[in-house]
Amino acid sequence: MAPTRPPASRPADFDPQETERQKRAAALAAAELVDDGARLGLGTGSTVAHLLPALAARGLRGLRCVATSPATEHAARALGLTIETLDELGELDIAIDGADQIDRRGWLVKGGGAAHTREKIVAAAARRFVVIVSAEKAVDAVSAPVPLEILRFGAAGTLRAVGPSRLREGPPSPDGNPIADYLGAVGDPAALAARLSGTPGVVEHGLFAPELVSDVLIAGPRGIEHRRGAKRD
Repeated sequence: MAPTRPPASRPADFDPQETERQKRAAALAAAELVDDGARLGLGTGSTVAHLLPALAARGLRGLRCVATSPATEHAARALGLTIETLDELGELDIAIDGADQIDRRGWLVKGGGAAHTREKIVAAAARRFVVIVSAEKAVDAVSAPVPLEILRFGAAGTLRAVGPSRLREGPPSPDGNPIADYLGAVGDPAALAARLSGTPGVVEHGLFAPELVSDVLIAGPRGIEHRRGAKRD
């Protein structure tokens, strides 16, 4: 069964085909940022699905990758990309991933694919973290739902402590933990991130701070908008 989560708001003129074109454009632009011999972190999701063949088509020499989910790992291996563990690669030169939302201050919401814990670890391990999104993912301010990976032990109590939330149906995280969504007000993302991180039973939340992000590539009808993030090599 597919995961059940509250739908994100979309513009009235949302066009799925145009959105897929934008995702592919962002992915192609990001693939050009990867050099021969790079140690690359690969995210998870529909935009990264366009990135993988773009990377394979470049035929980069000595490219070594770490995947944030089994789905990404399997797809990358099928395209001939070399996948290793993060412990084997250590510090990464670059990581590339999508996002569910990105606001004007650089805050991200991630976790629609239930892999946000691994994605955050990989983003933190990379000297450069590049986020690729289609135009409808750019918002004025991030809002719920905020994905949560939680422990199975005491899950009901964890969600009560978190506040308005709902356990997702469908697959768990790549490490086998349940996934939930926080449904309350976000307000100050930094304050909410700190509160969620401090709640016993929460493994990780889907709020990514601007300090994790080096670059954002937003693909829209008029091309690619390149925003610089707060993270520097």
